[in-house]
Amino acid sequence: MKYRILKHISRRLCFLIVGAFLLMQPTVFAQQRTGNIVEYFGKEKIDDIKEGKLLHIFKTGLALKVPSLNFSSFPKDPVFNKFLTVPSYRPVSEAVFDIDISGTELRWKTISTDTTNSFNEPHLRSSYVYLNYRSAVSRTVLFEASGHSVALINGQPHEGDYYDYGWNLIPVRLQKGNNTFLLKVGRFPRIRARLIIPDARVQLTERDMTTPDILAETRQDYMGAVRLINSTDSWVKGHRIHTQWAGGSRITEVPAVPPMSVRKIRFDVADAPAEEDLGAKALTLQLKNKNRPVGKQIAINLQLRSRFKHHKRTFISDIDGSVQYYSVAPNSNEESKNAALFLSVHGASVEAVNQANAYKQKDWGTLVAPTNRRPFGFAWEDWGRLDALEVLGNAKTMFKPDPKKIYLTGHSMGGHGSWYLGATYPDHFAAIAPCAGYPDLLAYRDYFVSKRLSMSQRELSAMGISPQMVAAFMRKSEPSAVERIIKRAGTPSRTLKLIRNYLHLGIYVLHGEKDDIVPTSIARDMRQHLGEFHPDFTYYEYPDGTHWYGDHSVDWNPIFDFFKQREIPEDKAVKTIEFSTGSPGVSSGSHFVKILQQKRPFQVSSFTFNRDPLELQTQNVATLKLDRQTINDSVSEIVIDGGKLPLPKADTVVFKNIDGAWQLADEPELSEKGPHRSGGFKDAFRNHMVFVYATRGTKTENDWYYNRARFDAEKFWYRANGSVELVRDIEFSLDKYPDRNVILYGNSDNNAAWNKLLNKSPIQVKNNEVNFDGKKLYGEMWGMYFITARKDSDTASIGVVTATGAKGMKAAYMNHYLVNGTTFPDVVLFDDTILSHGVSGIKCAGFFGNDWSVANGEFEWK
Repeated sequence: MKYRILKHISRRLCFLIVGAFLLMQPTVFAQQRTGNIVEYFGKEKIDDIKEGKLLHIFKTGLALKVPSLNFSSFPKDPVFNKFLTVPSYRPVSEAVFDIDISGTELRWKTISTDTTNSFNEPHLRSSYVYLNYRSAVSRTVLFEASGHSVALINGQPHEGDYYDYGWNLIPVRLQKGNNTFLLKVGRFPRIRARLIIPDARVQLTERDMTTPDILAETRQDYMGAVRLINSTDSWVKGHRIHTQWAGGSRITEVPAVPPMSVRKIRFDVADAPAEEDLGAKALTLQLKNKNRPVGKQIAINLQLRSRFKHHKRTFISDIDGSVQYYSVAPNSNEESKNAALFLSVHGASVEAVNQANAYKQKDWGTLVAPTNRRPFGFAWEDWGRLDALEVLGNAKTMFKPDPKKIYLTGHSMGGHGSWYLGATYPDHFAAIAPCAGYPDLLAYRDYFVSKRLSMSQRELSAMGISPQMVAAFMRKSEPSAVERIIKRAGTPSRTLKLIRNYLHLGIYVLHGEKDDIVPTSIARDMRQHLGEFHPDFTYYEYPDGTHWYGDHSVDWNPIFDFFKQREIPEDKAVKTIEFSTGSPGVSSGSHFVKILQQKRPFQVSSFTFNRDPLELQTQNVATLKLDRQTINDSVSEIVIDGGKLPLPKADTVVFKNIDGAWQLADEPELSEKGPHRSGGFKDAFRNHMVFVYATRGTKTENDWYYNRARFDAEKFWYRANGSVELVRDIEFSLDKYPDRNVILYGNSDNNAAWNKLLNKSPIQVKNNEVNFDGKKLYGEMWGMYFITARKDSDTASIGVVTATGAKGMKAAYMNHYLVNGTTFPDVVLFDDTILSHGVSGIKCAGFFGNDWSVANGEFEWK
């Protein structure tokens, strides 16, 4: 057994990260900063206004602290519930909003800004901030706020600026008279809010651009992305972006941008002249309409670099058609062929550029660092997982590595990414090296909840957490059947349930001896787990090491020495496989055996393969496929779960379990569930999805569903660096948007696209009625999320955000399905108590059958 605990001589530590939950990567800049470097890693907050003139700074407001230890895909939110359901509600100072479980009155308190024009007080954690502005006239402004996770602006939800970057600019039509702004405080206990009169009704903004590096030795065009602000009540169509860089120019068509919205859009950049010197060169961007300039010109610097040195590359994502980037530490051996490829996934708030820069170039391989869609992103799950796979595929095409020499590593949240991606795709890598990582995101979160609960009551009280709240949180109750099925939707992320997948891989675990950010005890637990079954892992604790102790926290030579000794085996050399998955739609198999369908969706499905004698043992597998070409032609039989079956000579062989007995079968129709589309609800938000919103309802319905689709688009931009196309229902056609996922907002009465897409769906929703495969519920209080197959496509899915009336619409305002760590099955039906009562407001949740039917699915009702 290659299980070793190494002890090396301690080296001088570079610096210690000052206490915080989410973790950073070092740069020289960060080491020179003062204050909480966790807050500033990767991004510098934007203070300057270049988009218009400052109209108003909010300097006074009201704050309401609502302490909570609640973590849920459906959290209680009584404050937003109040503002949504009672539009006339206006708090005043010292007004009692509620009385908490300890009998304490929750009062609105007057707050004022500091010298930075920010509301900045420790007690703002777990708080809501209420602001109002009285306008003498109706006018359009940009609402620029930071430090909040979500906002209600005159009763309509909008995405916040959770990480306090100063990015968010929301076009708002101020009403004549009073205008209300309710902000939920985000990661840090501070809020800044300003109103800006835009210089132009349509304009570009420098905030949050995605830019490439131009590579001197490569002849090609490049692409970046910039945000276009549409402050008008009309669609922006027919515009172009003109760019000039190093003497070259390009023109890019601008996609349609909806009214009163902001969308991040692509622009193209010309290649560099062959004789151009390396360094920064000015890039200009000018938006034009029929060759007339629109708004001000933007000028920024792009870097001309050597492709043989650290650089970043951009690409178009298949998730939403947006421009993303990844960073590269190229192979230092410029003549190397069939070299290795290292995928390095970053920690929370770390830019991919900084991740790659922490590594010296290697002489036997190229290192690439994906973004996770954002420095915080999705903890390498959900769309972070898809980003890692896209970058891995792009890098394989670009650098053409030896397919046997692919490796995975990462630090902190990226250490979690290494554990998670390694368990989920074990045949993709020869070895993994989690550094300062935690295997399971929810278990890590629960660790910090437990740590908080272990604090003294005096400390807890200072945070507004009473003994009664602690007692209520600690009180164990049996989860309901509905709660269990919602939790089950998260099975693909429960890394420890997939732990035996690590048998595919060599593993090097690196952790600081005195890490209190990701406690060393977590790494020691994994060492114990691996020690019980794994024959090829190394565990090393860096003496006196904290969470980050210099670049060698990741660029650790013994890791790369470990990698060099391991390769992915050829399929025909693989004698045994153990593989588990939570869903074939996330990960379907290993090497030459694939799970196509499950018996029970989102329960762990697994197989154990032995080549000699040829045998498969399975659990929770309905259909599986074997690549016959990897099996010797002389083998004519296979044993599956104790039953002997013939093994015909063919490229692939499919087996189906029917009533407990395996038999040869045809591959399932693509119209059924499979690795190409298998639910739950989050899976709808990929495959170049398009948001289709209702326009055939009342003005209230139309306004709500348009804003609801825009809210999701705002969130996907902020959380995932996304760019989502919005389409009016009457302009949607199947032919115009073939094989693309569709998110439909509305119901059959108000969304004209419903019958085009969902006329055969077993779930039908209209005003005042839900028809759940023949079971009917009545009233305007019902809201629902569900995913189903797009019947005119072999690959695309439809996600539905729907309601039976005004109460259901407002109950469905939350979009926690676009946040990592949340779990959503195929279907969730709830009523208008969900905001006040949380998960107990869910009436039904569950999964469709493999044929996308209710009859063959699994649903729980309350």
